[in-house]
Amino acid sequence: MSKEEIQLPSLEVCLSPALLHLHEVKGSIVVIIDVLRATSTICTALYNGATRVIPVATVPDCIRIGAELGAITAGERDGRVAEGLEHGNSPFEYSRDFIQDKTLVLTTTNGTKLLHMAKDAEQIITGSFPNLSAVCDYLIAQKRPVILGCAAWKDKVNLEDTLFAGAVISRIKAHFNINDDAALAAEMLYSSNEDKIQEIMTQASHYKRLAKFGLQKDIQYCLTPNGANVLPIYKNGELVIAK
Repeated sequence: MSKEEIQLPSLEVCLSPALLHLHEVKGSIVVIIDVLRATSTICTALYNGATRVIPVATVPDCIRIGAELGAITAGERDGRVAEGLEHGNSPFEYSRDFIQDKTLVLTTTNGTKLLHMAKDAEQIITGSFPNLSAVCDYLIAQKRPVILGCAAWKDKVNLEDTLFAGAVISRIKAHFNINDDAALAAEMLYSSNEDKIQEIMTQASHYKRLAKFGLQKDIQYCLTPNGANVLPIYKNGELVIAK
């Protein structure tokens, strides 16, 4: 290992929330990745003018906080709108004319859970293909250790979050010291499929799960780079656009 590599910050990939305890969260920037669909919806809502997104772990908390704040309550369980909530987890629900200047309280099956698990991180941001460039630019500029945290599906590794982690690595690896097999695997997966992401995702379990509900348009959007290229950062219990 060269002197230059030793001085570079580390980058690791956590393929599932069940593995987060194996990573040194303190002192790291943790990127929460839940491509289908939480982190894609979060950046889209903020891009379209939401003042903040408040991620919560449970549906009752979502309902309670939404009532207290007069906010929009939204979320899903197993890919469908959760009972008791007004809206779901589709980025297409949060157009500018609907969400601008409003607060969104959001709970999801996987993404919001991982975010709360990573609460001891130095910084928490959220990443997805719609804000790929914003994530990469920010991580390069910060020069801090990074953990790319995949929300997965009920602790089982999934294809889309791993692909996104690989997409990030392929763009920023020159700025980091990567000594992590999960990161290498994610980059290899992405690099070998970069030109056919939409195609290979039709084989993924979560694609099949969402396609049953007619959500192919959501999936296509969530796999397309830079459609909502802002950087959500978690501060004081809420996600806002990083300044």
